[in-house]
Amino acid sequence: MSPLNLTCRELPGGVLITVTGELDATNADRLESYAEQHHRPGLGMILDLGELTFLDSRGLHVLLRLNTSVHDQGGILRLAAVRGRPARLLQITGVWPILVIHPDAEQAAAAMRCLTIDQPEKES
Repeated sequence: MSPLNLTCRELPGGVLITVTGELDATNADRLESYAEQHHRPGLGMILDLGELTFLDSRGLHVLLRLNTSVHDQGGILRLAAVRGRPARLLQITGVWPILVIHPDAEQAAAAMRCLTIDQPEKES
């Protein structure tokens, strides 16, 4: 079993969280807590899953909850570099089309930056 490793980096418009290893029932709550701790309301979040080797139903549940939470706080959750077994689980469960998925973290960051730049300034 490959341990779950999480790292976070701030980007224009939000945060990038890199998720490596296996995401399952034993550690899915850790991802959820980590993501909630680093997310700022009104900003986006990218989860780079390029090095995620395994995803079970509990991990999927956390991804869906984070998607809802980020959206409810005015941001967009973007998944990047979803491959292999995790990609297959998202596809066979039918959630792939409802998530915002990019080929890699760079493209997700560019999309997040564009959204931030294109938003009109709020009046005081």
